[in-house]
Amino acid sequence: MATQQERAELHKTIWKIANDLRGSVDGWEFKAYVLGSIFYRFISENICDYIQGIMKEAGQPDFDYALISDEMAENIRRKMVEEKGYFILPSQLFQNVVENAYKDENLNEHLTAIFRSIEASAVGTASEEDLRGLFSDFSVDNQSLGSTVIKRNQLLARVLWAVSNMELGSKYNDTDNDTFGDTYEFLMQMYASQSGKSGGEFFTPQQVSELLARLASWNNPNIQKVYDPACGSGSLLLKFAKTVGRENPNLKYFGQEVNPTTYNLCRINMFLHNVNYDNFDIRLEDTLLKPQHMHDAPFDAIVSNPPYSLKWDGKENPILINDERYAPAGVLAPKSAADLAFTMHILWHLSERGTAAIVEFPGVLYRGGDEKKIRQYLIRNNYVDTIIQLPANLFFGVGIATCIIVLKKSARPDSSVLFIDAGKLFQKNGNKNILLPEHQDKIMELFQSRKEEPYLARLVKNDEILENDCNLSVSSYVEQEDTREAIDINAVNARLETLVAEGNELNKKIEAIIKDLKGE
Repeated sequence: MATQQERAELHKTIWKIANDLRGSVDGWEFKAYVLGSIFYRFISENICDYIQGIMKEAGQPDFDYALISDEMAENIRRKMVEEKGYFILPSQLFQNVVENAYKDENLNEHLTAIFRSIEASAVGTASEEDLRGLFSDFSVDNQSLGSTVIKRNQLLARVLWAVSNMELGSKYNDTDNDTFGDTYEFLMQMYASQSGKSGGEFFTPQQVSELLARLASWNNPNIQKVYDPACGSGSLLLKFAKTVGRENPNLKYFGQEVNPTTYNLCRINMFLHNVNYDNFDIRLEDTLLKPQHMHDAPFDAIVSNPPYSLKWDGKENPILINDERYAPAGVLAPKSAADLAFTMHILWHLSERGTAAIVEFPGVLYRGGDEKKIRQYLIRNNYVDTIIQLPANLFFGVGIATCIIVLKKSARPDSSVLFIDAGKLFQKNGNKNILLPEHQDKIMELFQSRKEEPYLARLVKNDEILENDCNLSVSSYVEQEDTREAIDINAVNARLETLVAEGNELNKKIEAIIKDLKGE
């Protein structure tokens, strides 16, 4: 496992590479080439490591897959596709291509052919959907890479060489070694911070992802499937791979994403974290209108950070009111804000013993109209377990303080909602705020105990919430601590008397000076 110092050095290297290579191509767009090259290197080294492990067990410890002929390699194509989900010929391996990259006048054509070949290796097999289009954002003929083929190839060669020199390790079966995955997440964070909303909308900060994973998995040791209906780049799902997934290697990951670029990033992220193709199912489609995993439901753990105040069909689509996901509430989320449509979708997919942890825009906690009616449905059925107010400025491109809604279907002895005010549990980190491990631990302590604590947590009966206009804002129930200094009235009065006396004395002196000047 990489040490903090090793990670810090790697991150410095990545930052330098990204800045050295970034020219006319926008940073958020350029990440496709850096991440794509890292992914290409990963699957090349991964399949070599896998094959060489098999050969070592067969008594050939010195076997090197990268050195054999393509003709010989064809003998194991079928086996590799069945077990790894893809196949790469020795001549197509990253390490062999990068060696001649600067001298290859047709590098762009060769890369295109290689990427097509890798994706084609899965056609007609169980992994076809997982491989299709993975390299689609790696456009070798993008004019912003250079005005001529020669210039574009030179830049592509620089990217490949830079990635080849990264110290990423190669212990793919070591669950503690996740350097490829860490590198991916650091790059995503870096590009998101530099690109503002354009990048940040696809990325949930790691500390928030970890908190959601802890909330959704607490007191549930038998999680078999985890789901995110707005999975973005997959950061929420992958937190389960690092926690629950280590104890359960057969854990299945399900996600849906409407953005093609982010859909590709999520699948790449799965591979980079060494999640095998048959352990994840990521789909490209509109979750609210065309859900892809209803036959896979229910799920014991759901984590999600859906887009805030997204516009959707709402009442204009007459079919939706009868959709089994939305119908129980009797109304649809407003056309201008689909937040609670995602919430109802998630509730439908949740198992009776499961837990869902959702990052929400704060407006859904108190807005009226149909959103209030949906909240009433959730409260009356005792589905809302906890509301957590998060600190402001945690997310890239979003400065406001978001919240987490924890949903449970299981019967709970207390028909109450736990409100946690974590708004002040953060540390400044540049122009962003972050949740430190101790902040997460405090939130989890309150969540697990369901005990009240002044200025931090309060347990409120559902009846009280319904009487309060079904307002779920944490500030409506958790008292704010008065941090102002206590005022000593006696001391203030004494000070005023002193000031008045001093003022009177000063006036007398001024009057005496004036008389003196007049010669009186």
